[in-house]
Amino acid sequence: MGRSAFAPAKVNLFLHVGAPGEDGFHPVCSLMAFADIGDRVSTFEAEALALRVAGPFAQELAGEGDNLVLRAARALIAEARRPVAPMGLSLEKLLPVASGLGGGSSDAGAALRLLRDTLELKIDDIRLEALAGSLGADGAACLWGAPALAQGRGERLSPAPGLPPLDAVLVNPRTPVSTPEVYRRFDADGRFGEVTAPAAPEAFEDATELAAWLAVQRNDLEAAAIAVSPPVGAVLETLAGEPEALLARVSGSGGTCFALCASDIEAESLAERIEAMAPDWWVRRCRLGGPWPDPG
Repeated sequence: MGRSAFAPAKVNLFLHVGAPGEDGFHPVCSLMAFADIGDRVSTFEAEALALRVAGPFAQELAGEGDNLVLRAARALIAEARRPVAPMGLSLEKLLPVASGLGGGSSDAGAALRLLRDTLELKIDDIRLEALAGSLGADGAACLWGAPALAQGRGERLSPAPGLPPLDAVLVNPRTPVSTPEVYRRFDADGRFGEVTAPAAPEAFEDATELAAWLAVQRNDLEAAAIAVSPPVGAVLETLAGEPEALLARVSGSGGTCFALCASDIEAESLAERIEAMAPDWWVRRCRLGGPWPDPG
């Protein structure tokens, strides 16, 4: 029987984005948390490295012959510098694609952790994190799935302030949003943000205190994401207008929005109402924090 690893959804509680440097990359400062929902990566016996994709969003990856999971596996095998047993990987795609939830990076991170353990490769955490970072800006953070403050291009990680239990609702209009297109719109608008880490307490007592602090922060890509995909704006406006939402914001470059709630009761009520109001939207109640245990 194969082993499996959990690939949690990433949520940018705030995302500050600066002007691009000479290399074209934007410096960022982001507080990331991870949901207790996400994709799953599993192993199976195979004669050569292969990937199977299943789940409700598998079809949206049908054209990606070089999926990030495969790229992660190839990078890890190259780093091992020794022959390894052939291994098949299966991806259960439960998160929307191109949704601002770091799904691809989280899938890659799960594959790296899973293969290192399954194949008993002597690759330490520092080397593994470097591999994850080489696959994408969110790669290093998504490898561990633990709350973190990410700076630089996203590769400079420092511990997040202590977070209280965070009940939340994630909503996606089922419209993929292109990150490069959002950045092109963002650059055209020229409204670049300050990327110095904001002052924060060592820990937040509850969700209400955290939401009040986050309200002073921003997602600098939010306006560009809504301009590129107006349905994202409809989701955000809907969430912001509901009484259970302590804070509503776009995650990453869109198109998923999240609402923080005071408790699981409020989150459940909000999720049920949104599902009834907009049955075509993807709606999930979750807990934010991390890291969450791998199923093994």
